[in-house]
Amino acid sequence: MDTMRERFATVTSRLLDDDPRLAVVLAEIGVDGFRAAMDRHPDRVLNVGIREQLLVGVGGGLALTGMRPIVHTFASFLVERPFEQVKLDFGHQGVGGVLVSAGGSYDWPAGGFTHMAPGDVALMDTLDGWTVHVPGHPDEAEALLRHAAAAGDDKVYVRLSLQTNEAARAVDGRRFLTVREGRAGTVVAVGPMLDSVLAAVEGLDVTVLYATTVRPFDGAALRAAVGAGDAANVVLVEPYLAGTSAAAAGEALQDIPHRVLGLGVRREELRRYGDMASHLAAHGLEPGALRGRIGGFLGAG
Repeated sequence: MDTMRERFATVTSRLLDDDPRLAVVLAEIGVDGFRAAMDRHPDRVLNVGIREQLLVGVGGGLALTGMRPIVHTFASFLVERPFEQVKLDFGHQGVGGVLVSAGGSYDWPAGGFTHMAPGDVALMDTLDGWTVHVPGHPDEAEALLRHAAAAGDDKVYVRLSLQTNEAARAVDGRRFLTVREGRAGTVVAVGPMLDSVLAAVEGLDVTVLYATTVRPFDGAALRAAVGAGDAANVVLVEPYLAGTSAAAAGEALQDIPHRVLGLGVRREELRRYGDMASHLAAHGLEPGALRGRIGGFLGAG
């Protein structure tokens, strides 16, 4: 199976052939995947070098001319380093584009903390009007990328990762999917966390919602799941900073007494490289640890 990032390069290269409004902006990272597309469309596949602020600024400038820019690099270099440009060159200027990140929270631990971005979605959440997609499988990444590319002038962030679920789901870029139903609580599994969540809640009487589009947050789906159960217990399992969606869940349930547990990447910096699996374990995001934390939360209710 190809990775989400490989699928991104393949699909976007095809989209460039079909839609003259699209342009891709790169900052060295990811260039190899676009060599052929660059030969075919040298005016619409641009490599600005290792200049991340310029990367985003060029994307915003293209959007001002009516183009639909797709801007790509690692999440730490796409959201954190040029955050001012994201805020101003897209948001303040009132233009849209597609930011596509790779690297996730800790996909490449050997790269060190400079290449990790567990706070990217929380940071994007400080800005108005951004749609945020977090696919859990390359097929879902393709569907959400196509949705984003065709989304008029909307502002879209697509978060790609090496973490994947075994099977893809039919995602539509809008709603949460109900994967299973129960009455003791509702677990929202975001993107690549779904398989681990399903393994963790085996035998527990809980509803599992699958979220690949987290902003806008599907509050209606959460309300419906909570309303169909016996207890308003909500667990959010996110592949980035723990509790990132707690406020959105609270807003959706503001008139319903409820409890929320946010599970995800801890704020503590892990200073040993390890591998992705060791980081998942250290943050308590592998199935055994998740089961203990989810079961303990539900039992406390």
